[in-house]
Amino acid sequence: MEQSKELTERRTIVPSCSIVEDEGLVTVKIEMPGVSKDALEVKVEGNELSVFGERRAENPAGTYLVRERRAASFRKTFTIDETIARDKIDASLVDGILTMHLHITEAAKPRRIEIG
Repeated sequence: MEQSKELTERRTIVPSCSIVEDEGLVTVKIEMPGVSKDALEVKVEGNELSVFGERRAENPAGTYLVRERRAASFRKTFTIDETIARDKIDASLVDGILTMHLHITEAAKPRRIEIG
């Protein structure tokens, strides 16, 4: 069975991620090797935080001897609840790692109650 050139050139990837919560801040790190900032979109809609974009094809001069990296699109979606302050989500892309900081609302943070 022969695949079309478009199918073999265009793939979907699922980028690896880690999520850490520490003192009112949730940090999400997603591996994005070969993806430029302008090829990414981060969006909050309702209870979903979505990251989507694409790794574009490389067109070097010469002939490939080995080609394991290809153009690919991706989408990663996280469900967030009302404890995340939607207006305080920030994102940066450094060295192929997309880092997003999600701040937990003050009302949702645990607090110690003094016993009188």
